[in-house]
Parts: sequence; C-alpha cells; structure tokens
Amino acid sequence: MTSDTSLDWARGQDAADPLARLRREFHFPDGPNGPATYLCGNSLGLQPKQAKAEVARILGEWQHLAVLGHHHEDSAWMRYEYRLAAPLARLAGALESEVIAMHSLTLNLHLLMASFYRPTRERAIVLIERGAFPSDRYAVVSQLRWHGLEPADALVELAPRPGEVCLRNDDIEETIGRIGDRLALVLLPGIHYLTGQVLDMAAITRAALSAGARVGFDLAHAIGNVPLALHDWGADFAVWCSYKYLNAGPGATAGAFIHERHHVPGTPRLAGWWGNDLDNRFEFARSFRPARGAAGWQVSNHPVIAMAPLKASLEQFDAVGLPALVTRSRRLTGYLESLLDEHLGDRVEVITPRDPLARGAQLSLRLRTGSAPGRETFEALISRGVICDWREPDVIRLAPAPLYNSFEDCWRAVDALRRL
Repeated sequence: MTSDTSLDWARGQDAADPLARLRREFHFPDGPNGPATYLCGNSLGLQPKQAKAEVARILGEWQHLAVLGHHHEDSAWMRYEYRLAAPLARLAGALESEVIAMHSLTLNLHLLMASFYRPTRERAIVLIERGAFPSDRYAVVSQLRWHGLEPADALVELAPRPGEVCLRNDDIEETIGRIGDRLALVLLPGIHYLTGQVLDMAAITRAALSAGARVGFDLAHAIGNVPLALHDWGADFAVWCSYKYLNAGPGATAGAFIHERHHVPGTPRLAGWWGNDLDNRFEFARSFRPARGAAGWQVSNHPVIAMAPLKASLEQFDAVGLPALVTRSRRLTGYLESLLDEHLGDRVEVITPRDPLARGAQLSLRLRTGSAPGRETFEALISRGVICDWREPDVIRLAPAPLYNSFEDCWRAVDALRRL
C-alpha cells in the first residue's frame, strides 16, 4: 500500500479519514496501559455502544408489557427477525425474502442440509475442503452417517497443492467437474478461516450447478467483510454467524440464505412452529404451512433480547454502507501488510493471499524458522495489550476490522511483534 510505515503517517491517515469517527461507537477492552489494540474482529467483534440501549429497550418492553410485547405495535417481538432482513439482505447480496436471522450457524447448516443434501444411490458425494472448520466437518460427517453413508465413500476433501497453503479456484472447479454426476453437494467457506482466502463463490456456484449438484457456503468470515451476491450467483443456500464482523455479541443469533427458487411448499425441510406462516401460526393447525421465503426454515422462537445487539450493529452497516467499509478495509489491510513486509519480512510469512480481491480484513502469519515459538509470541502479544488470535498448529491471525480499527492500531500491532 505504501512505503511510509511511520507512526506519524498512520496517525495522519486516521486524522484525514472520515470513517475514523466510527471507532468512537465501540467499546474497546482494557489493555495494560489503556484500551487494548484489538485486531480480533474475525473471532469476536467489539461491542457497539448502541447495543446496550437496544437490549435495555427490550428489557423495558418485557417489564411493562410482558406477554403483550409479542404483538404490541411498538415492540412486535413476533416479527422482530423481519426487522433484520433488509440490512442482512444488503450484506448478503440477496432479496429480503431470501434471508433470515435465526438459530446458530451449525444448527442452520443441519437444517439446510436436511433440505439440500438428498443423497441417492447414484449421487451422494459431498465436497468440502480438507481444512474445513471442525464444526462444519462434524456436521457433514454426521449427516452422511445419518443417511447410512460412510465418509470414506461419500466425502471428498479438497486440499492445496503440495507446498502451497491456499486452494486454487481452478482445482476446485476441476474437482467438481471430475466428480460430475456423483456429486450431491458442494459446501465450502466464503472465506477460509485459517488462511483468510476468499474463494471464487460465483465460479464455484456455476460449476456445481452445471454438475447438477447443490451448493452452499459457510459465510462466517465473509458476511460484513467482503462483497457478496448470493442471489445473482445462484447459490442454493448459505449460513453464517453474527458475532464476528457483524459485532452482535458472543453466541449471537446467526443467519441463513435460501435462494428464492426454493421458496415453495414442496421443498423438504425440518419444520417447527416458528417456521409456520404468521397468518395462521396461532390457529395451531395440525398441518404445517411454511412462512414465505427463508423464514419458513425457522424452527424455534427466537431470543429477542439476544437479537437486539444485532439490530444495533446492522444499523451501523446501513449508515455507512458496505462498499465504503470494503474500501477502508483494503487500505487498512494493505497498510498492515506493508508494515509486516518492511519490519518483519525475514521473520514472518504472510499466508493470506497478497491480492486484495482474494482476501478480506485478515492477515494470517507464520513465524519463520529461527524466530521465537509462535504460541509464545502470540501470548506475549496478548500480555502487551495486542489482542489477536491463534489457530493451531502455527498461525497468528490479525484482523483490522474497518468499522473500528485504525491505521495506528496496525502500526502498534506490528511494532509490538517486531519488539518481541
């Protein structure tokens, strides 16, 4: 990004940046000498200051309205998740009817695999990546066994080429074509959690649909981070959590996308009362009539109090707009990359792609042979008030989130790493 890696330059960029004001809308954790340098939004986003007011508002409604809060015109808890649909759709690149805030990521993955993984004798293979986040792999393997299949027979795992860290999009498409009419489902991340690589979701979707397979994405590290166009790409489904870049708090209500072509009553699903059409939900009918759109995949009543921080966060995204945040993200991440190259190029290997279009707000690092042990270095960073995260076996991840991080944050993180 720049050859000027000085602290004065970083502070000058922050002073001139109109979006730097967003930082004041968040609470930062404590460090040893004041607020910590927080570069861990890819694991848990910071708390928006407005979240407390949103939670307090729901608590006040509960206090004064009790059960009437479900239907009161001001609170309308019964439709609370619908308030989140429009901003989520803008982040997902989807129609409002195609998204829903519900449940948790892995539960949503199971619910959608129940609809979109329908193996037959001829077509049963699921394609994932070998380095999948464990929860995704657990879900897929358990689904295979639920259908009486064994992973050795029905699971294909993509891996980088020997000596490489990231997947090649050409290899993904080649594998899809090679499996062909034996492929039932492609399930891949939008952004790989370990390397920070953005996969070519549009090309993957085209290849999977051409092969006659279903395609879904885990967008835990992608939503609120990089541009998405799920509707136009034609993906069958996607799932995500909301506690990373969406800043909705630990264990926050997750979300899902289901393409509108599947919004028909005959689409198989695991049903629950909350997915029933609102028009007849309280008729307590014996037969299930799904709500229109993605809302028809809901199962259980939502924790409204826990959804309030997500509402506060989505209002921030809408106020700024994702395009402006993506532009700022690329500048911050590029500056972090410049600092690492300038000061630590002989000690640190950046395993995240160098192409700004092939990554989001994350750089994953490995310490080169001869440096201090990675885990010890990570723990020393934490003790010095630089909060990042560690992923086994040897990766430190730094994530400059554009809603609240600064150029000075990037400088301070690399300065601490350099000193160590």
